[in-house]
Amino acid sequence: MGGKRGRNNLKFSLSSSYDEHDYYIDGEMEGIEQIPHPTIVPKNDHQKDYNRVLYSMNKPMVFAVGPAGTGKTMLACYAAISGYNDKTYKKIILTRPVVSVEEDIGYLPGTLEEKMDPWTRPIMDVFSEFYSQGDIQYMIKEKIIEICPLAYMRGRTFKDSFIIADEMQNSTPNQMKMLLTRIGEGSKMVITGDPKQHDRKYEDNGLIDICSKLDGKRTKRIEYIKFEFSDIERSPIVRDILEIYGDN
Repeated sequence: MGGKRGRNNLKFSLSSSYDEHDYYIDGEMEGIEQIPHPTIVPKNDHQKDYNRVLYSMNKPMVFAVGPAGTGKTMLACYAAISGYNDKTYKKIILTRPVVSVEEDIGYLPGTLEEKMDPWTRPIMDVFSEFYSQGDIQYMIKEKIIEICPLAYMRGRTFKDSFIIADEMQNSTPNQMKMLLTRIGEGSKMVITGDPKQHDRKYEDNGLIDICSKLDGKRTKRIEYIKFEFSDIERSPIVRDILEIYGDN
C-alpha cells in the first residue's frame, strides 16, 4: 500500500430502491485497494424508511430498534462510509457497551482498538466489504475511524462525525443519556439495539428507557424506526430460531 493517503481514492457506489447514491471521488488517497461490494437495496418498508433518514440532514439522531437480522447495523455502516466519502462527515465514531467486563477493559492486553475488537467486529466486518484490512487499520490509526467505549465518552463532543452506537440494549439509562448528549454540530448519531437481547435488568436498561420516552413523542430532529419480526432479512432460519425462543 504506499503513497500519499487521504479520503478521495476510496471509491464505491451505493444504491437504494428509493434513490441513487453514486460516489466516484478521485484524488488525494493513493494506494487504497478497491474491493468489490454488494449494492444496497432495502428489502422492506422499514428498511426503506431507515435508509431514507440515514441520509437525511434533517434527522441528526436516528434510533433503529428491533430483532437481529433486520439490517440495523449494516445500513448504518453503509451510510457512514457514504457520508465520509462525500465529505459530509470527517470521522466515523463507533461505540457500544462492554457489559461482559462491566465496562472495564483496562486489564485486557493491547491497544484500545484491540481491546474493543470482540465488540466492534460486526461493524468492522461490514467495513471490510469496502476496504482492505490494511486500509481499515490506517483509518483507525489516523482517527478517521475512532473506536470509543461508552466509558471513555464522558466530557467529549463529536462534531462533523457519523456516530454508530451499536447493541445499546446493554446500556444503562445514565449511559444512554450521556451518549446522546455527546452529539455536536454537523454530526449524525445512529443508535441500534434489540431490547429482547439485553443483558441488563429491565429497569436498568437504557434502550428500553429511551424507547419508552420516544413512544408517542416525536421531534423533528429525532427519528425512531421500529423493526418487526417480519423485517428479518438475514436468513429464514433466523426467523425460525426467534420463533422457537418466542421473540416473534
